Order: sequence, then C-alpha cells, then structure tokens
Amino acid sequence: MENDGARQLRNPVLIAAFEGWNDAGEAATAGIEHLERVWNAGAVAALDPDEYYDFQVNRPLVSVDDDGKRSIEWPTTRLSVVSIEEHGRDIVLLRGIEPNMRWRAFCAELLSVATDLGCEQVVTLGALLADVPHTRPVPVTVTTSDPDQAETLGLEQSRYEGPTGIVGVFQDGATRAGLDAVSLWAAVPHYVAQSPCPKATLVLLQRVEDLLGLPVPMGDLAEQAEAWQHGVDELAEEDSDVAEYVRRLEEARDTVDLPEASGEHIAREFERYLRRRDT
Repeated sequence: MENDGARQLRNPVLIAAFEGWNDAGEAATAGIEHLERVWNAGAVAALDPDEYYDFQVNRPLVSVDDDGKRSIEWPTTRLSVVSIEEHGRDIVLLRGIEPNMRWRAFCAELLSVATDLGCEQVVTLGALLADVPHTRPVPVTVTTSDPDQAETLGLEQSRYEGPTGIVGVFQDGATRAGLDAVSLWAAVPHYVAQSPCPKATLVLLQRVEDLLGLPVPMGDLAEQAEAWQHGVDELAEEDSDVAEYVRRLEEARDTVDLPEASGEHIAREFERYLRRRDT
C-alpha cells in the first residue's frame, strides 16, 4: 500500500464504506464522500489495485485535462485523514470498492494501516434494499459482532446468517484484530433503487454523529433528501400500482412501534441539537 508514512493521530476512529453489493443507492459511499468534502480530508494511503481488482469488471477511467494530456485513473481503495481541532481528535475515512479477489488479504492490509494510524474503533457504513416506504423515516440498524461491545454501547448484537459482502468481512476482521467494530446499515426502498439516495445518506451521517458524539456538517443534504422524496412521490402518483404498493408498505410500517416516535429518539435529536448549538 502506498502511503505518506505513519502519523500520530489523536484518538482516531476509522469510518469506512465500499461501493458495490453493500451500497444500495450509493448511500454509504456518498456519506464518506460528504465527510471528505466538508472536513477537507487529506489522502494518506491507497491500495495497489493490481492485487485485488478485475479490471474487466472495474475498468480504469481515462481523462483529459485542459492541456490535452491524457491520464488513467485506476479503481482502488483510499484512506484519508481529517483533524477536528475543536474536539481534539482525528478521523480516518476509508472509501473503496468491493474487491474481486483476495478479500481476507484486502481487509488485513487496510486494517494494518488503520492500526498503524492508531485507530481503536471501526465504524462501517452500509445500505441495503428493503421493503420500506420512501415516505417514512429511513430505518437504520446499528449492530456489532462483539457481545461485550454490544452491552457497553447498548447496541444490538448481529445475528444475521447468510451471504455477506466486504463490509461484513471487514467488520469481522476488525473484531478479530481487537478493534471495536460497529456497523450502521440503512434500508433503501427497493422500488427506487436508482442512485443516489440522499435521504439514506443523511440518516447514516446522523447516526455517525450519535455514535461519536461529534457534530457533522450536513450542508444541503436535508434539502437533497426532501427533493428526492418529492421526486419519488411524483413517480408513485403516475403509477397506480406503485402508489398502492407504497400505501401497503406504509400501513405495515405504521403498525410497528417506530423508534422515531420513542423517547430514545427524541432524546437523541435533542442531544444533536445541543451539539450543533455549541458548535
């Protein structure tokens, strides 16, 4: 892995997302891209793509600059670092592509760099297609594979069984390496699977805020999420079958005790308000 050398970071946490199977509506990787932009993250490392990617599946891109010079950008996975001075800590951001081969070596190499940077906690972001209505708050599942961590943080211990993507393998590798590993998964309505889905990105970043106790600049994500919902509303109104399907999903969703209506959710929103006010 190419990098600029180990750095002494302050209480760093790694936040990671990967394109592909784990990234419905590009909601997870869009969250990392947003954090890179609003926090002015600086790149520190990049994987050698020859080791992990099939270039017939993930093809390199050719670009031409203003002077007519051509260059090739290879698909890869990169790490960047941001310093949050007012809170005296650093964040390591990982944005990558699910590899085509050598998954265990891929995770081991990334986790080795994260450990060298001093990370003791890993937060992975994911998004999946689900039977949820676009008109309701986006459900987010927060889990950990470590029973002790689940008890300490009051999180749900993952009990999923079945096929997994690189997010699951990466989280398992982090746990085996002795790191605290937490996974945030947003549910994206499967009938509007086209990218992007800013509503899911927004709620993932809000959960990152809650987990780390740090305010995250959201920029215009709230406006983008509202525009996305209005756009899907219009599409649903044009198709009676879709409109009826959405209505059934709404009824099913409203019959359960939504966490968005709970005292825990209200308290979390108030804490977020206080953090933003202090900032």
